[in-house]
Amino acid sequence: MAHEHKLAIFRGLLKFKSNTQKIWGVLVFLCIVTAVEVVLGIIKPEVLLHNTFLGMKLLNWIFIILTLVKAYYIAWDFMHLRDEKTALRRAIVWTPIFLVAYLVFILLFEADYVYNVYKDGFVTWNF
Repeated sequence: MAHEHKLAIFRGLLKFKSNTQKIWGVLVFLCIVTAVEVVLGIIKPEVLLHNTFLGMKLLNWIFIILTLVKAYYIAWDFMHLRDEKTALRRAIVWTPIFLVAYLVFILLFEADYVYNVYKDGFVTWNF
């Protein structure tokens, strides 16, 4: 089964797409996304560093979103979710994405609360 060719419709033409082509496509996509992350990490554009959204810098949001995109694409291709039924795909993929978004939300609001307690409260910075 691993060596079967699957049909792929590309620009209205019916053609075969080998597993080798799929692997190279995944490699190129993941390399491009990783290169964007590395370039943004090295350059650190001022626009993304000084603007915030929901208490976090835009650059950090971009890193989180690109990491989720890579995780989704890895699950999509290497866990063979592309060939599964829609309900199973959604159950497997959207659950961790929802949980990561929820974790980021909780961490941001709790960190903001702790920061405000130390900044404005009676407890002082002791570290």
